[in-house]
Amino acid sequence: MGKRRTGIKDVAAAAGVSVTTVSHILNEVDGARIRPETRDRVLRAADELGYRPNGLARGLRLRRSGTVGFVSDEIATTPFAGRLILGAQEEAARHGLVLLLVNTGGSHDLERRGIDLLLERQVEGVLYAAMYHRLVELPQQLKQVPTVVLDARSVGADVPCVVPDERQGGHTAVRELIAHGHRRIGFATNVDDIPATHGRLEGYRAALSEAGLPFDPSLVVAGASDARGGYDVALELLDRPERPTALFCFNDRMAMGAYRAADDLGLSIPDDVSVVGFDNQELICEGLYPALTTVALPHYEMGVRAVRLLLGLIEPSAGAAVPAEQEALRCPLVPRASVASPPGS
Repeated sequence: MGKRRTGIKDVAAAAGVSVTTVSHILNEVDGARIRPETRDRVLRAADELGYRPNGLARGLRLRRSGTVGFVSDEIATTPFAGRLILGAQEEAARHGLVLLLVNTGGSHDLERRGIDLLLERQVEGVLYAAMYHRLVELPQQLKQVPTVVLDARSVGADVPCVVPDERQGGHTAVRELIAHGHRRIGFATNVDDIPATHGRLEGYRAALSEAGLPFDPSLVVAGASDARGGYDVALELLDRPERPTALFCFNDRMAMGAYRAADDLGLSIPDDVSVVGFDNQELICEGLYPALTTVALPHYEMGVRAVRLLLGLIEPSAGAAVPAEQEALRCPLVPRASVASPPGS
């Protein structure tokens, strides 16, 4: 037979006080008149007996659980987004909160059951995260609890969200190429109709405009956002009589394909063509030769900011940040070795 769990009655007997007195002390009941020596005796008895309060029951009484939920589609299994969770987890811990993670794998049934479980555990709020910046339909259950959307935007709902500034990121990437003297810059973009696709194109066009360079639609070619798509697009752009001297790629996977296309065409990076990616997937960026200059998604900072906004919803009078409809965080450049001046410059 297993060892019986120590209860509040055991603490009361060891300390020589009533169960009510022990309950008032351990639950820090406001207004309870407890002498300091009695409080010390009860706390010492609880420690010696190894008494642990029922956190769930205490949370129900106080309407606080000390936990927040983190619901994601596939983000917990992606190799480059762990910092999103880490940022949220560390910021939650700074406020005395524990992050409870539910990874749904894209299953609506698992998502529904996972959220139900979080609500049963009385989480104080929920972060609803997506693997990449897109529009999401929030589950109905989340109307019951303060919610912030992370790396996505909610369809038809006034819910705060934290996303990367895609336009600024695209602008930063192209500005880096322009700063090195490039004037004919191709954009290997994504075929998917998502905010990242539109935002990065806007940034590309804005950087050209600021530098007084014309926008040439023929230099923007769309493909699948993977290595094969990047290869096909780069081959089309670089196998031209008037090829671009630089490529801005929608993401690092497409940039990886662009490297292979350049090699197949006998072009050297960065001597013949410069390449900038997006995402800062370190396994790709550091694994390519030369190492890939890219724009980083601010995963850690997004996780931190989302928790701060969630706290503003949970305790609006506690001086926390007031949630905005949408916050877009800056995407910084990570310079490596894939960018140089154009040939002949």
